[in-house]
Amino acid sequence: MTPITKSAALLILLSATLVGCADKSLISPATEAVTSSPQAPTNAPTKAPTKVEAAKPAPTPTSKSTATPIPSPTHTAAASATPHPTTAPSPVATTKPAADTSKVKSTAGDKVPYSWYYMKKKTGQVPDFPKETKSFTADQKAVWVGTGKKVYLTIDAGGPLIEVDLMLKSLKENGVKANFFISGNNIKKNPDYLKRVVADGHFVANHTMTHNDFNELSDDQIRKEITDFEALYKKLTGKEVEKYFRFPYGHYNMHNLSLVSSMGYTSVFWSTAMRDWEPRANGAEDPYNDIMNNLHDGNIILMHQGSLENMQALSRICKEIKKKGYEFALVNDLQPKK
Repeated sequence: MTPITKSAALLILLSATLVGCADKSLISPATEAVTSSPQAPTNAPTKAPTKVEAAKPAPTPTSKSTATPIPSPTHTAAASATPHPTTAPSPVATTKPAADTSKVKSTAGDKVPYSWYYMKKKTGQVPDFPKETKSFTADQKAVWVGTGKKVYLTIDAGGPLIEVDLMLKSLKENGVKANFFISGNNIKKNPDYLKRVVADGHFVANHTMTHNDFNELSDDQIRKEITDFEALYKKLTGKEVEKYFRFPYGHYNMHNLSLVSSMGYTSVFWSTAMRDWEPRANGAEDPYNDIMNNLHDGNIILMHQGSLENMQALSRICKEIKKKGYEFALVNDLQPKK
């Protein structure tokens, strides 16, 4: 084979190889999002007889799956002027760049916005949960209900911090350790609040720095929300925050769930919640009835500290849950479903 023929063959071989390496992204069809959250002001229809009220639907972000452009190789085949045979140069193997583990791959379907909800059953029965949970992968670490005679009282503090003394007194007098999901902006303005919660032995988890809707943030903004909270928590307590997290407003998508999980966090949803971001018609009686009428094994209760009625009902709720034979537990004993 002449030198020119060998060079031409080599060029054809390299071209075929590069075509075979092209990235072919699969785009999953977007499914209709269920938007329901206990912290939002509107109501969404549901087939279930009782359901947590709807959140304002988050706009569906668009996501383009783009293949990384592969540079075309520059290959020059120069004909040899000398009459003697020449050895064709051996192709140089190129090393692929190391994968960027900080980036989570996703398709358009992964960006469909969801808002957490549950469908209440009879008292004592575990509710039904969104169909999306059935598609959670092992890499999407999340919990929303436990098992056995345990109750997980979670108190979200992303809004006003009212009746702090009454809250802590009610928990202490009833021997209850609660799980606090606190936003960093609240801690920044009220560092003593965090210190008192930690001193009383309660569990503190990451609820972002500014309590913004993650469905409206970029990946870099999401990482910053989480790491800024971590840094502030460590500065004030001298400890690392445990890797448990709650999405503000219960708004998430599959991509963001994977992203948060890739940072080592387990996302904590809930199986009981209330419309406690607005005044309750029957005062403290309403949160008491909301919780006791949906009490079930492994119950993860979401309660907002910004509700005066919640704080007024807290001691009574703790007493009655214990009378029913339940033990209060911390979310770090929950394991994500496989």
